[in-house]
Parts: sequence; C-alpha cells; structure tokens
Amino acid sequence: MNTALKHWKEAATVILAAGVRRRIPAGDEVLMRAVSPPPLPVGSPPLWPHKSAFDYEVLLLKRSSKSGFMPNAYVFPGGLVDPSDFSADWQGVFQAFRRYPNFGLGVIRQPPETRPPMFATDRSKLGSPIPGEVAFRICAVRETFEEAGVLLAVPMKEEAESAVRTGEQVPPTLTETGQLWDTQELARWRLLVMENPDNFIRMCETLRCMPNIWALHEWGNWLTPGGVYAQQRRYDTAFFICCLPGAPETIQDEKEIVHFKWSTPSEVLHSYQARELWIAPPQFYDLSRMCRFPRLQELHSFAAARGLEGCERWLPVRLVSKDCLVSLLPGDLLYPDDPDSSEQTDIILRKEQRLEELQAEDDALHRIVFRDSHISTVLITIAPKYKHLAPLPGPTFGTTPKPTDPTLTTRSSRL
Repeated sequence: MNTALKHWKEAATVILAAGVRRRIPAGDEVLMRAVSPPPLPVGSPPLWPHKSAFDYEVLLLKRSSKSGFMPNAYVFPGGLVDPSDFSADWQGVFQAFRRYPNFGLGVIRQPPETRPPMFATDRSKLGSPIPGEVAFRICAVRETFEEAGVLLAVPMKEEAESAVRTGEQVPPTLTETGQLWDTQELARWRLLVMENPDNFIRMCETLRCMPNIWALHEWGNWLTPGGVYAQQRRYDTAFFICCLPGAPETIQDEKEIVHFKWSTPSEVLHSYQARELWIAPPQFYDLSRMCRFPRLQELHSFAAARGLEGCERWLPVRLVSKDCLVSLLPGDLLYPDDPDSSEQTDIILRKEQRLEELQAEDDALHRIVFRDSHISTVLITIAPKYKHLAPLPGPTFGTTPKPTDPTLTTRSSRL
C-alpha cells in the first residue's frame, strides 16, 4: 500500500460482463457495429442500443443506505486496497509466474513517465515485492468475492505451470467460475475473508487456486473529487474489466451491499435517467462507452488488446454555470493545465455563461454535463488517449458541440 497518500486511499474495482443466451434480431446488426456512428441530426433518437441488442450483462451492486460513501448507489464490485494485497506471501501462490514481468500480465506500452502514479509507484521501495498491477487486481478479485460471492480464480495445475514455461497463454482469459470448488467450502472461506483479508491468501493456498489476475484488463483510473460525497472520502481507483462466458451465482454480503442486478449497459443507463436507480459519474461514463460493444466477444477482444496500452488518471474538476453543473475531464479546453491532485479541497470553476454558450465557445470538449442528479450526458470532441473509445451518446440536452472528429461528436436532443 502507498502510505504516502494523504487525501486519497487506493482502491480497485472490476466491471464484470457475463454472457447471456439471447437471440440478436437481424435488424439490430447495425447497432452491433456502432463503434463509429455517423453524425446524426438534432432530434434523432437515442444511440444507446436497445437491451435486446446485447448478448451480455454487467454486474452492479447496490450500496447500503447506511454506507458512508455513496449510499444507495449502484456500483461495480470493488473496494479499498488492503495491506494483504501486497503481502510477500503471494509470491508462493504465483510461484510459476514470478519470473515473468508483472507475473505474466504483459508489458504496458504506455511510457513509464505518463503512467498513473498508482501504477508507476515502485512498490519495492514501499516494502512489497508485489507489483501494483498485480496487487490491485488481487484487491478487485478479493472484494468481488466478499461483496458478491463471485470468485475469479483458476486452479493451480502442473500442466498450467509447464505451459507457462513454454510461453503459452495460461491461465485462460475468460474465467470459468462455476463447479471448480465446493459451494459450502467457498461460503465458509468467504466469511473468513470478510472478517480478515489476510485469509484470502490462506484460502488460495488451501484450495490450490490463484486469483485470475490475467482475466482483468486495465480500463481506467479515476480520482474522487472532493466535496462531492459524504465524509469527504476520496479514492484513487483502478478500474479493470473482465468478461465471463456466463453469469456466476451471485450473493450480496447484506452489509455494505444490499442488492445486486445483472443488466445490459443500456438498460442501466435508461433506468438511471428514469430515476429508478442512481449511478456515479464513472459508472455512467464507462457504461456509455460499453454501449459501443453489444457483443461480448467484441468487448473482450477490445479490452484485452487495449489494456496493454495503459490509461490516464482522471481527476474531475467541477464547473458551475448558470443552468448546469459540468464535470470537466482531461483534454477539455477548460480543464486546468496542472490540477493539484494533492490538494484536500475541491477544485471548482465558475462561469456566468449558460450551457449553450459554453459549448459554442469551446472546440475541445471532454465533460459530463448534469442538469440534476439523473439527467446527464457526456460531451466529447477529442480523441481518447491510449486507444480507448469515446462513450456512445444517449438522450441528451442542450446544443450540439462543434465537431473536431465526426466519429466522436455527441449529438443532442432536448428532453
């Protein structure tokens, strides 16, 4: 763990996408190829695909109303990094992979000087032999097991170890989560892990399994802005994505998590804007981005290849205008050149213009615009870094921003 952080706590989360058996109507094939939609005129229908277009669903967990951070919100599985996630004991669990960079995760192409600090930090200088790329994935796997009862793990097998030595890709990228271990045994271990995260290492040693870190692909890195959520809790969170062939049995912990749901990305987004549930801006942004991939295999292929490109750390900066609240993201023309992420206080900009005036004067947009807690849209006219894709626009409001790339422009219609 990085004990040098003053105002942020390191955390990790995973976007779980699981396949479902659903026949895709032939007429929806165009929606399946929505990676580069053509510009649409103002007033066009939403571009989020209908839920029937997806052959997978995403796991969301509802936080307790008593939670000190984002009560009642639907979130991806994940949580705080624990010192045990960086324990040297993991070297024994991953014995066959210790000779490979990042335990066989691969080498990130992103220049080291531009890597987010949580990944760039040399953990050996902090007393841990476990690389951050490995420990954050262990954290995400552990938290998913605790919160949802889903164990993303693979068994230790002699044939797997020998295959690694010959350079083959093992363990499998898609995690098979069912019928690998006794259900009652896993339930017993889950309670022990919830009591003490150190028991996650003991469980893996006893069951002869490894957290499937190879199935989690790097997706993003969000910093919690100050002054937004209760008790000023702020997190430096690594986002991963994992694609499963089918939805595993899911059980909420009845403590922090009181409900779970498997839904398509567009279904969640429509429910959010219908005020049936609430999701935080990172979830809104990433689910909108996933709408470009109604097919699980396409999402998986993109995530696996793109994950090796790296990611950018995003600290949202709030801008208050006359008729809306704007969350500025890196690359936006109004985003500060060098926001001080070490500050405990929030960074707030104020403008007297209305939304239409702000959009008219800015060529480079990368922002989430809020009319209220449920009416929001992503406006982006810049090319995402590290081969990522811009979110797919849904029902929006205001005027159309001036395009810099027609495949990235968010078209809008007034609600």
